Amino acid sequence: MSNNYTILITDYAWSSIEPERQILSETRADVIVADSGDEDELISLAPNVDGILTCWKPVRECVISTASKCQIIARYGIGLDNIDVPSATENGIIVTNVPAYCVDEVTDHAMALLLACARKIPLFNSAVKSNIWDPNIGCRMYRLRNKILGIVGFGHIGKAIIPKAIALGMKVKVYSPRTTQELIGQHGAEKVSFDELLTTSDFITIHAPLTSETQHMFGDEEFRAMKSTAFLINTSRGGIVDTLALTAALQNGEIAGAGLDVLETEPPHQDETILQLDNVIITPHAAFISEESIIELQETAAKCVAQVLSGYIPESVVNPTVLDQPNLRAKSLLN
Repeated sequence: MSNNYTILITDYAWSSIEPERQILSETRADVIVADSGDEDELISLAPNVDGILTCWKPVRECVISTASKCQIIARYGIGLDNIDVPSATENGIIVTNVPAYCVDEVTDHAMALLLACARKIPLFNSAVKSNIWDPNIGCRMYRLRNKILGIVGFGHIGKAIIPKAIALGMKVKVYSPRTTQELIGQHGAEKVSFDELLTTSDFITIHAPLTSETQHMFGDEEFRAMKSTAFLINTSRGGIVDTLALTAALQNGEIAGAGLDVLETEPPHQDETILQLDNVIITPHAAFISEESIIELQETAAKCVAQVLSGYIPESVVNPTVLDQPNLRAKSLLN
């Protein structure tokens, strides 16, 4: 007997999708994987699928409007900037994410970038391997104790990085306009304005989603406001930082350096100037990766799809108003 459902995976960044296949097979669902994940291909596949799992490929209105059977779009990850959530809601489609995964991995990676910047690890390593034995190359180094770490965003990751910074003797300030000082204070940090964060922080680490409010949140004006000895760390979304403005700030000495796991264009064009600068460390959007986190991600995202197909409300619905709409595609949830 043939299976009842078809689930489309637009893209993934791991070696096997066997965990997804196993979980979804229990709900009599087949899995198909896009070859390229390009928009034209997704549009051609979308009319025949009951659910979509997506990592980084855009699932826009033009795809959603053709997915006439689709009940759920599940994001492999936390951010939702690659999914047109309003369009999905309008069409009665549930959207889910995995909000609490890779917290340890991303905070570890952010702190690794911070330490590598502060201690000039890549620069020293490259110099020694080029037969240069000079501990004084690059910018001056300062001890971390009593330095200020400014955090943009106060979600799971923003909260979890605080004790790691405090363990190094750092003081922590947080910019999160919708969070109270009481709650931030309970985590050992101080709530401040964005202007104060910029002007007083020795390191700034970004842990906010990419939205219309945060797009190019860091540009020319913001870099001019930062200390010339400060470093910017970004493990969130590349679009929060204006790459051209950051490049100029790094070249002009407006800030001391940056540690980036995300860029506006991924992978970057090889002629981008920022790739040639000694005072920036760039990793390939790898902060979320560990053997444990990838399995957790695959299983949690697939379980959300399986829950909807089985008639249950899934965990982490990001558009809960859709559950009360008469056009909700997951009709079994209405029973």
